[in-house]
Amino acid sequence: MTDLTLHIRSDIGWKGLPAPRSFRTWIELALKGAKRKRATEINVLITDADTGRALNRDFRGKDYATNVLSFPTELPPEVKSPLIGDLAICAPVVAREAEEQGKRLRDHYAHMVIHGTLHLLGYDHIDEPDAERMEALETKLLATLDIADPYAPID
Repeated sequence: MTDLTLHIRSDIGWKGLPAPRSFRTWIELALKGAKRKRATEINVLITDADTGRALNRDFRGKDYATNVLSFPTELPPEVKSPLIGDLAICAPVVAREAEEQGKRLRDHYAHMVIHGTLHLLGYDHIDEPDAERMEALETKLLATLDIADPYAPID
C-alpha cells in the first residue's frame, strides 16, 4: 500500500459527514487502482456552497458550486514532493446530488473522493476514450466497496 499523508479539514463541522478514516480508505483505494506506489500526500477541504462556488469560479471560470474540485500540484521538475494536490468537496452539492440520484450519501462521497483523487493522478474525462477509461476504473473501485455503478442510468 502507498504511504499516504492525508490532511482533511472541514469548514462546516463533521455532523452528517463520513468519518475521516473513510476518506483515507477511499483515497487509498484510488491510489491502488491507479497503481501508484510512491509516497503520496493529499489535502482535502470539505466546504460550503459559497466557498465551493468561489473556488469553481476563480479557478475554472464557472460560477456555480460543484461536487468536487481537484487541484493537482504543479511543481518544477527539480522539486521532489509527495504532494499530488488538493481536493475541495462541496458538502451541500454532494448531499443534493445524492438525494436527487437516490444514492446513499456515503456512497456518493466515496465516488466523489475517488473521482477527485483520480483527477489528481492525471485521469480525465474531457474526451470519450479518457472518460470511458476513468469511469470504468471508478466503477470497478466502487464495486469493491459494494457501491453500484454511479454511471448507470437512474430509474
